[in-house]
Amino acid sequence: MHILVIEDELKVAEALKKGLEAENYTVTVAHTGEDGFFQLNTGVFDMVLLDLMLPGRDGIEILTTLRKRGIETPVLILTARDAVEDRVLGLDSGADDYLVKPFAFPELLARIRLILRRGKKEQALVLVLADLELDFMSRKVTRGGGQIELTTREFELLEYLLRNQGRIVSREMLSHDVWHVKERSTPLDNVIDVHIARLRRKVDGPYDIKLIKTVRGLGFMMGEERS
Repeated sequence: MHILVIEDELKVAEALKKGLEAENYTVTVAHTGEDGFFQLNTGVFDMVLLDLMLPGRDGIEILTTLRKRGIETPVLILTARDAVEDRVLGLDSGADDYLVKPFAFPELLARIRLILRRGKKEQALVLVLADLELDFMSRKVTRGGGQIELTTREFELLEYLLRNQGRIVSREMLSHDVWHVKERSTPLDNVIDVHIARLRRKVDGPYDIKLIKTVRGLGFMMGEERS
């Protein structure tokens, strides 16, 4: 399990990292709101531990932006704000739980286990963007009513892009989640780019509205773009 800790207090962040790694979690730390938001848009995480009072973007801004984009990664707020209205705001903004500092580390671990046990929400079986439709059960892809023939890898790649539509998907994310390569000595960037190019020809080639965008230096994103 990969946990992102967004915490500007260096000692707290380091203590969380050491404690969670001792429990066999993989941990990435961001010390500013901007870095945390960047990590969320370019990495793959199973959970976020989010402080509210951060330099750059505050925690509530990060959380509300994630939820508006349809990103459902579990978020546990860790903060010194203990007023009832702060807890209500955090939970209403999309947090899965709220823990006030200082807290006992065993309680934090219990909260994390509880949230992770809830599991992921049931995924949609039909994904739609503009006139493009992917049916997960029948393994059929159509655009404008016409069927598009895809290889197995192209189908998996398109499904992943559609499930993350409106969100930048990095090559690292594709390598991890589509190619299922956790560690690699040789980058898959060229292989990924070739598959993206083939998929783009099939999905976007004949149409004025392009759906597969390249975000220079970051990766790819599904969305409508008229040529």
